[in-house]
Amino acid sequence: MKLFDIKVDPTKNLLPQGGTVNYYGQILNEQEATRYLDLLLNNIEWKNDEAILFGKKIITKRKVAWYGEKPFEYTYSKTTKLALSWTTELVNLKNKVEQETGETFNSCLLNLYHDGNEGMAWHSDGEKDLKKNGAIASLSFGSERKFAFKHKETKEKVELILEHGSLLIMKDETQTNWLHRLPPTKLSTQPRVNLTFRTIIEK
Repeated sequence: MKLFDIKVDPTKNLLPQGGTVNYYGQILNEQEATRYLDLLLNNIEWKNDEAILFGKKIITKRKVAWYGEKPFEYTYSKTTKLALSWTTELVNLKNKVEQETGETFNSCLLNLYHDGNEGMAWHSDGEKDLKKNGAIASLSFGSERKFAFKHKETKEKVELILEHGSLLIMKDETQTNWLHRLPPTKLSTQPRVNLTFRTIIEK
């Protein structure tokens, strides 16, 4: 099911079953979103991501950063990251997302895709560090990109375009039942920055 031309309704669940995904559309105007994109590109401590696949360390072209209200550890792809302290921009954006959604978050994983050649393979965010069935808020800046969900059993797909300055929420059993990905595309030549606000369970 393609949702490229949908009328934005943040109360509508885009998934037919087994989870909840709400798309808020652009919660920042073009000027604000572009200002934040510039701040994020220049003020975040970006690093190439690392993953262990089949016993080998893989370094991605895509860059990442991990921030939080405490030095939380976050482990995925068999590597562990230690959260950096919030920047002013991230606190402001977190507050904006929390006001829009009524959810609360204590951490943020950021991704920098330099162009459409860089994407993310099918996966779900079910790491043990995360609050189970908790909300994950995805805030997008820069190049518009397709985002896709695939049900783990039925293989049914839901696709939409994430706009510059837009917000998507994934919650409830979404990570248990659905995979998601950002497919590569030759149509995009500009960078995209994605912020995923999360809740880490304190140990």
